[in-house]
Amino acid sequence: MISRLACLCLIAATFATAGAFAQTASRIKPAPPVDEPVNGLKLPDADLATVLELLERLTDRTVLRPAALQTATYNLVINKPITKAEAILAVETVLALNGIGLSPLDDKFLKVVNLQQVGKEAPEMIQGSALGLPASGRVATKLFQLEFARVQDITPLLGSVLNGLYGGPVLLQNANAMFVTDSISNLQRLELILQDVDKPVVSGMKPKFYSVRNVKASELVNKLRGILTGTLQQQLGTATTYSADDRTQQIVVVTDPRQWEFFTELIEKLDQKSDPNTRTEVLYLKNAKAKDVVDVLSRIISGTTSALQRQNTGSVRPGPTPAPGMAPGAPAQPTVVSATSANNPNVDGAASTEFSALMTVVNDERSNAVVVFGTSDDIRLTRDLVDKLDIQLAQVRIEVVIADVTLDDNHESGISSLGLKVEGNKLVGFSGSEASVTVSNGTITRPGLDLAAEISIKTTPRKRNNAIITQPSTVTSHGKEAKFFTGETRPVVTGTINSAAGATTGLASSSTVTQQQIGTTLTATPFIGVNNSVQLEITQSVEDVTGTVKVDANDQYIIGKRESKSYVSAMSGDILVFSGFRKNTMVNETNRLGPIPIIGDLFGSRKKSANRSELIFFIRATVITNNPVIDNAETMKRIEQLPARDAIKGALDSNYTPSK
Repeated sequence: MISRLACLCLIAATFATAGAFAQTASRIKPAPPVDEPVNGLKLPDADLATVLELLERLTDRTVLRPAALQTATYNLVINKPITKAEAILAVETVLALNGIGLSPLDDKFLKVVNLQQVGKEAPEMIQGSALGLPASGRVATKLFQLEFARVQDITPLLGSVLNGLYGGPVLLQNANAMFVTDSISNLQRLELILQDVDKPVVSGMKPKFYSVRNVKASELVNKLRGILTGTLQQQLGTATTYSADDRTQQIVVVTDPRQWEFFTELIEKLDQKSDPNTRTEVLYLKNAKAKDVVDVLSRIISGTTSALQRQNTGSVRPGPTPAPGMAPGAPAQPTVVSATSANNPNVDGAASTEFSALMTVVNDERSNAVVVFGTSDDIRLTRDLVDKLDIQLAQVRIEVVIADVTLDDNHESGISSLGLKVEGNKLVGFSGSEASVTVSNGTITRPGLDLAAEISIKTTPRKRNNAIITQPSTVTSHGKEAKFFTGETRPVVTGTINSAAGATTGLASSSTVTQQQIGTTLTATPFIGVNNSVQLEITQSVEDVTGTVKVDANDQYIIGKRESKSYVSAMSGDILVFSGFRKNTMVNETNRLGPIPIIGDLFGSRKKSANRSELIFFIRATVITNNPVIDNAETMKRIEQLPARDAIKGALDSNYTPSK
């Protein structure tokens, strides 16, 4: 290694010009002016102290350094003459390459720190552009203010430009700016990049207005969206927009002027006059009501129209704007809503899946038909919808048995009094031997008898302390309510009018009377599942007269009412049991004494007793399969027990032959 004395001599030689400098290393001339030439730099294998002494000579500043710095050997040899400024630039760059940073303090001192800390030691702040400075490794700080691009979008780009040793940029998102500490050369590179990147998206874009004469502007824009997709959209660019103004019948295109000719030709070809391809068709229904189907179609059409109106109010872009550095995304699928299909050579197989503005549907109750007016696409779409709506709904046969069971001291409920077994509101525990009843998991799935007979033969032991009030049955569809009522109607006075009839007869009165139902009401609304299950929404209501009261001299009934609502699930053929409606009644009993009717009744014994009774509701819902053989099996079994079975079968089937 060259001695320190030799290095000092080389430093002294650096400032010599044309044979003028001192003979010893201790007598070094003052630093020459900035533009004064320096006779090269020769620092072979110099240490840090030597390099810093040279920097003091070149800058005419005092270098302040900490006690501990990175040690390294510096080699800086320049044989040709250079200016003083170029020499300073070379020394600062060599120090930066070896992890040493400089922080100027006024114009008299230079602070020496590790390169990683220079960003925190107030390096030189560059005001304005950094492009006028000589490129070097000297560390400086600059504030970059963005005008159009967002600072958070520029951040991923900085990783390949800036030196990570300086901590990276400090983002000021609210001000849309960033504070960067790095070498001057890197700051200059970043400034050049931002000049190209920080530009408005619509730079070079100009609007052009196209007047539409024959087609609705919004419909033509939707056709453009269907055409300008895929690679063509990428060539147009994501900044290109085209939107419709139906008020002025114009299409506004914002794009590069070089693409105006392309849009002009395309719009002129599409804006052609043609008669709407509309017609009327009558769709006759087989199962559904025309009014119900038209209600559904009307809601679909109105909803589609509202959605299109919201969509056409804003600007229409060919596709979403991709994120920086990302490839353009797939274009948005076109939404084609046209009032005409005349330009489509394959009108019946067109890809349009929305109704036009001409679409109209009305119902004809007399013929149970839907009348459709619109384009061929409208007719096709409506026909497809009607075919899906005009189906036979699932049906269910509901059988009900309402029994009045008298309770004794040994039984607290009607279920136990009848000897029935109920689990989860379902009647279980059948043998199925008496009526070919199929049993699955303890529940009836294919009953062979009517519900009243089923309950009668299954009581163990058979009880005679019950009376079946009613046993109706009906057939209803999915979601349609079935209602059962048993009882009576009684007259109820709702109003009385008194008038003077004459001097001798006094007042005459007339009353308004209505009939009020009093009895037991059961409503059941079935919801049929795909697995032959039935959900039943059941309401039970029991009303009876508990007394009378006078209202305006009229006897009015006091009606007691008990009601409950249930929602249960069962499989087809399960027997559901509901109980809990109880009542207590006083019964007068008279025993005749002897055979004489009148005298025996007078002298016979009398007693009063309190009876307890409970109403039990048995409900069975059986899904109808629309197969006559299966659905009529139960009825045919009943017919087999009738004396006139052959005559009935002969009336049902002309090919029936009575068996001998």
